[in-house]
Amino acid sequence: MVLQRDAARLRRRSLLAGLASLPVAAALPARAASSAPTPEAVLHDWYRLVLELVRHTPIYSPPVAARAFGYLGIICHESLVGGAAPLVSLAGQVGGLGALPAAPAASDAASVLNAALAAGVARLFSHTGPTGQRAMQAMARRMDEKLSAATAPDVAAASIAHGQAVVAHVLAWSEGDGGAVIENMGFPHDTVDPASRSPAQWVPTSRIAQQQAPLLPHWGDVRPFTLPSAASCGLPPPPAYSEEPGSAFYLEAKEVHDAKAALTDEQKLIARFWSDDPMLSPTPPGHWIAIAMQIFERDQTPADRRAEVLARLGMAVSDAFICCWKSKFEYDLVRPVTYIRRVMDPKWEPLLITPPFPEYPSGHSTQSGAAAGVLTDLFGEGFAFSDATHEDDGLPVRNFPSFAAAAEEAAISRLYGGIHFRAAIEQGLAQGACVAAAVNRLTTRKDA
Repeated sequence: MVLQRDAARLRRRSLLAGLASLPVAAALPARAASSAPTPEAVLHDWYRLVLELVRHTPIYSPPVAARAFGYLGIICHESLVGGAAPLVSLAGQVGGLGALPAAPAASDAASVLNAALAAGVARLFSHTGPTGQRAMQAMARRMDEKLSAATAPDVAAASIAHGQAVVAHVLAWSEGDGGAVIENMGFPHDTVDPASRSPAQWVPTSRIAQQQAPLLPHWGDVRPFTLPSAASCGLPPPPAYSEEPGSAFYLEAKEVHDAKAALTDEQKLIARFWSDDPMLSPTPPGHWIAIAMQIFERDQTPADRRAEVLARLGMAVSDAFICCWKSKFEYDLVRPVTYIRRVMDPKWEPLLITPPFPEYPSGHSTQSGAAAGVLTDLFGEGFAFSDATHEDDGLPVRNFPSFAAAAEEAAISRLYGGIHFRAAIEQGLAQGACVAAAVNRLTTRKDA
């Protein structure tokens, strides 16, 4: 299948500014100008805004963004439980989530979703800047006006109350997971002294003052959604550190070093396509959310299925980063750029900028393996799609025969970029598969 992109819906450049500055009526997309937004449109438009908020909110590093996607997906899913949708509540299945408020006898799914997402996005993105704040407020206003005009007052009131009750329950639960408060953008105030580290250990790779300490060193202790703890998907150690030519570690470093000189144009494109740097993109977890959204639009996926996918995918990428970060700081491994410059070539430069935290395993690989495992379980093996996530950034659409193929490309992109050794890539995919297996054991719909 070839993904038929809705460029108008996915184009992002002026979304925040447009919503923040235009009158409500002028900001309405054409499809909503003459009728109330459908539940599908509510989900689409809020998530489209969320992807932009991730891009424009400094604290939203990949693990933090993934956490937000996890809770937003659960909010969407639980908002539709108990209505006409055949969804099963996640209460009692994930991370200590208790029973949620019962759905009213009569409700409007779009109004429930809108009320829940308006409150959930406002809380989870409370640290975004003034433009983002105005965009969230404008989205809530325009959705509320259109929905209220087309819904009986008693049904509208019951629907809004239920959406707000669901989001209040989920957000109260979220406060106790250990990841709710992010200080100094996630960087410790105590810096790392390279002289105090062994050659095998991570040392800062950036001259930026804030990045002289590793990002989110305790993120591996955040409560997962679908696992007892991050240790449930732990990893074996990487190859033993060695500077001896011919050793396993040396050969992995040599592969990264030699790859840079031999990169094809296609490999360079792959590295940049999956880079998904914070503040320049929706981040790696947002990239997989964007893939799901494009599939929804192509296939006109019904709202209950969208909510189910967003919940499972959001939990998968969130738990993947928790497990990955636990392993990163357990093994505390040096980055390729540090090793190669010290042992092989002092003038070597990777294609991409090295992120400020330990090397093993690869976060891109772990979360992509988890995302692909969940999406394959939902949509099937051999589900082909095209990915236009970075079309507005000047990168061409990429076509994939399956989710696994996309995950493998995302993973190997980190070797092309000079960011990771091969063991980090392969073990990251394995860790992601472990996370996906836990998510896939959940019961999310009655006909499952």
